Amino acid sequence: MPSPFPGMDPFIESQKWEDFHTRFMSALGDALVPVVRPKYVVDVERRIYLERVDATAPVKSLVADAAIYNRVDSHSTEMANDAVALLAQPSIKPKVCTIPYFEEHRETFVTIRRGSPSEVVTVIELLSPTNKRKGTDGREQYLQKIQALLQTKASIVEIDLLRGGERTSVSNPPEGDYFALVSKPKPRPLVDVYGWAMSDPLPRILIPLSIEDPDVALDLQMVFTLVYDRAGYDYSLNYQQKIEPPCSESELGIVQQLLEKKV
Repeated sequence: MPSPFPGMDPFIESQKWEDFHTRFMSALGDALVPVVRPKYVVDVERRIYLERVDATAPVKSLVADAAIYNRVDSHSTEMANDAVALLAQPSIKPKVCTIPYFEEHRETFVTIRRGSPSEVVTVIELLSPTNKRKGTDGREQYLQKIQALLQTKASIVEIDLLRGGERTSVSNPPEGDYFALVSKPKPRPLVDVYGWAMSDPLPRILIPLSIEDPDVALDLQMVFTLVYDRAGYDYSLNYQQKIEPPCSESELGIVQQLLEKKV
C-alpha cells in the first residue's frame, strides 16, 4: 500500500529513520547501476563512528563482555540467600564519578567510482539526525568529511529528508521542508540546491559523473515509493502518534486531510 503522503512521509523521521536510511541508500544505489554501468561502479558503503553523549543521561543499550543474568529457580534462590551477607556491603566505600560514554552510529552512503585503480567520482549522502545535531561529534565528523571531499575532484550529493536539525549552510537557499544539494568540482563554490515542501513529491535530481559524461537523472520519489512498499511502512508506522519535529497549524491541516484519505 502506498504512503498517504505525495512525497516524503514525515512520520518516518521519528519512528523508522535508521531502518529507512539503510533501505533508501541501498535502493538508491540499485537505481543508479543500470544507468551508469559498465563504466562506473556503484558501492553502498557504511560509516561507523562513536559519538560522545552526556555521561549523566540514561544509557540506551549496553553490550557486556561479562554479564550476570537473572535465573529464577529453586537452586539459584538458595544460592542467593546464602550469599546475602557477603554481598550486603562492599569492602571499601566507592566514590561516585562519571565516565565518558560513546554511542555507536552506523550510516550508509553511496560512492560512484570508475577506472582501475578506482577513482571516486561522486559521493551521495543521506543526512541523519546525528549529522544535523548542533555541537555533536556526529555533526563535526560529518562536516570534516564534507570539507575534505570539497578539496578533491569528487562531486558531492547531499540529500536531506529530515525536517529537524541544522541544515547545510548555503547562500539564499530555496524554500522547502526537504532539500538536495549537488556540488561539482567545477564550478565550486557554486552548488545546485533543490528544495520542496512536505506536500510535494520528491523530485528527480541530476547526479554528476566524470566531467566528460553527462549527468544522470535520479528519481527520488521512485526510490522512496519502492522502499516504503518493501518495508511495509503502511502498517508498521503509527499514524496516531504526533509528528516530530512538530508541524505548523497549516501543515497539520494538510497532514490530517491526507490521513483521512488513507482511511
